[in-house]
Amino acid sequence: MAQRKDQAPSVATYADHEVITPPHALRQAIGPALAGDDPVGRAETALAKLSNEFGTWMQAECDRLEAARLDVMRQGFTEKTHDALFRAAHDIKGEAATFGFPAIAGVADSLSRLLEHTPQIARIPLALIDQHVDAVRAIIREYGRHDLPQVAHSLTTRLREVTDEFLRHENGFRPDYLETIFAPPLAPGAAGS
Repeated sequence: MAQRKDQAPSVATYADHEVITPPHALRQAIGPALAGDDPVGRAETALAKLSNEFGTWMQAECDRLEAARLDVMRQGFTEKTHDALFRAAHDIKGEAATFGFPAIAGVADSLSRLLEHTPQIARIPLALIDQHVDAVRAIIREYGRHDLPQVAHSLTTRLREVTDEFLRHENGFRPDYLETIFAPPLAPGAAGS
């Protein structure tokens, strides 16, 4: 395909429609692949260089989660406080493995599920929020312990059971929605994520 010199979109007109093709500005941002280049290896090297920062970053995420919890305790659940708490928990869930703290992903996931699937957010027990946030903080604090994987697994399992019981109760009036919450994951190995 010949490269266009102008940056204007092209327009092809047909009897019943038009097709507008925007310019391909991304082509200018990348270069050709070089023989022997290993982009995955380069990414892993860059990640390894940053890895000494992961603990600090995860602690900052935990501090953000704690701040969001305190806002909920002071102000109650509003759209803003709910959103901040959900985002903090969801971000920790997503970043846990990358930052080298996979044991906190399950607790953060349980908290995310609680916040996402409770139809009336004001009914979420604040004690259950506290238990989740305290568990995340304790797992981070004790990450060097030899028995941490077992302790984290026990905490995660119990919090997930309590959360699921609460969600079943709160969503009992909508069985179709309950079915989607508790459907088995489509991706292999995604159970509990």
